[in-house]
Amino acid sequence: MRRRIVLFVSVSVDGYFEGPDHDLSWHLVDDEVHTHFNRELARMGAFLSGRVTHELMASYWPTADQDPDADAPMIEFAGIWRAMPKVVFSRTLDHADWNTTVVREVTPESIAALTAGPGGDLCLSGANLAESFLAQDLIDEFRLYVHPVVLGRGTLFFRPTDRPAPLTLKDTHRFTNGVTLLHYARERGATSAAR
Repeated sequence: MRRRIVLFVSVSVDGYFEGPDHDLSWHLVDDEVHTHFNRELARMGAFLSGRVTHELMASYWPTADQDPDADAPMIEFAGIWRAMPKVVFSRTLDHADWNTTVVREVTPESIAALTAGPGGDLCLSGANLAESFLAQDLIDEFRLYVHPVVLGRGTLFFRPTDRPAPLTLKDTHRFTNGVTLLHYARERGATSAAR
């Protein structure tokens, strides 16, 4: 059975994934939300990211559980991140550490090879990489974590497109702190399902 590509992203109510100057201070990730992330991400078969996201994660999570200020969900995620197979899409990296494979391009062929492998679904993160996947209609599920804030400016997650992607709402969940998960699946006709 083919593994699915599942996009995980936190966005503001008005669709920004980061504020000006890459500000993420508005993200409301408390113990409840982080524990949920850990449960969902631990079931994945691999993490897919671009170079910038991978390097950001690799600069912190390998030793995050040694930080005396780390809470229980952070300590748990550090172990999940280290153990999880990772794929970084980069034209410049020759290799990457921490159980990571480098793939040069996002193509239907390279993604088909990943989804044909054994294990759980594949977690996609990072705005630029997601844009490449979206442009080729390679995302199967969208998990949008909408944070209760209107930023007004920053970097929009979804860029303008001439290619609508019909979705079906599979589930919603409201966290105590006001973050709301919207879980969608991509609707595919017979021709696109055969890709």
